[in-house]
Amino acid sequence: MRPVYVLGAGAHPWGKFPNKPQLQLALDALAEALRDAGLAWADLQGLVAASSRFEGGMGWGLHANEILQAGGESGIPAINVGGGCAAGAIAIHEAYAMVASGQCEIAAAVGAERMPKGFIPRPPGLADDISDPDFLRWVAMGATNPAYWALEARRRMHDFGTRAETFAAASSLMHQHALGNPRARYRKACSVEEVLASPVVSDPLHLLEICAVSDGAAALVLGTEAQARQRGGPLVRVAGCAAATGQFGDPAARIPTVSQTLLPGVSHTSEVVSAVQRAMAQASVSHADVDLIEMADNTAWHVLAWPELFGFVEPGESDRLIANGGYGLAGRLPINPSGGFLSFGEATTAQGVLQVCELAWQLRGEAAGRQVEGARVGLSAVLGLGANGASVVLTR
Repeated sequence: MRPVYVLGAGAHPWGKFPNKPQLQLALDALAEALRDAGLAWADLQGLVAASSRFEGGMGWGLHANEILQAGGESGIPAINVGGGCAAGAIAIHEAYAMVASGQCEIAAAVGAERMPKGFIPRPPGLADDISDPDFLRWVAMGATNPAYWALEARRRMHDFGTRAETFAAASSLMHQHALGNPRARYRKACSVEEVLASPVVSDPLHLLEICAVSDGAAALVLGTEAQARQRGGPLVRVAGCAAATGQFGDPAARIPTVSQTLLPGVSHTSEVVSAVQRAMAQASVSHADVDLIEMADNTAWHVLAWPELFGFVEPGESDRLIANGGYGLAGRLPINPSGGFLSFGEATTAQGVLQVCELAWQLRGEAAGRQVEGARVGLSAVLGLGANGASVVLTR
């Protein structure tokens, strides 16, 4: 396997765009990534797209094919991958493999999404089947996604004494990071008091502690070392790239299940923990080497829990790090310099790609307004429906 490098990164701003189809969002993001790489459409030798369940893909999840038919048919392989909210990172995993294995010199990964308003519903047209956990969670519990996250937050309060103000401070920090990010949807500072004054969605989580749903798109162009040197500028390498699924016995309240069996020795959110461990091992980096993390913060609970699960800090220690600025841009371990899901809103299949684009901008020193000074190693982490996890490590 040969080394793989980031050649270009691009992203459409996040928001709500009722008059702009998902396909156009994807085309705009990919065009920006190609411009950033100094390449043309004709230079692409492979395209991997994250497949959405909400729009596009000719109704069959054929989003890469749709992009190529709209942007320029050149006969290159079009690969479409699922993975729920982790699909974007899994698309990067496949594009990475295409270059690393020698199948092509240049490949791109893209994710684009236009989300329906409100809570993410069951896919339309599915039968009311009692063997379907997603059907059961709606009829037996009436549980939207925030209800699952609220269970985790309440458990943390029990285990570590986490206070409501700490969750609010985590949300406030993410919004503070987003002030300098022109692609973020929510670029307004909010105080702890404002977060706590927002409506309770699922106790103990308030509206401003849960990510919204958004429209957005991101693309990443990968290539060989020769291609990267030809581009010029800092060399950013994909040093680790891993996907994983969950393990039986995981104690997480995993959407959409209604119960779980716990086994000793199995990590919480095992699909993401495993992906992070594998990506770090492949990159030969330690926890101390990582300068920043871009991770899925669907809620303020995630901001506190995930760095602990990944082994960067001890269980319960995030409360103190939030209080003393340890997760801020100049802190011990900056979390989501981009502003994260809490500031962007989740455009499901695009998020995993956006995370790695942000890592690339940070390592190049191109993240004006939110730059982590001296960043040389960045880690991404994302979770998707079906117990999908993925992680990417970039180095320079």
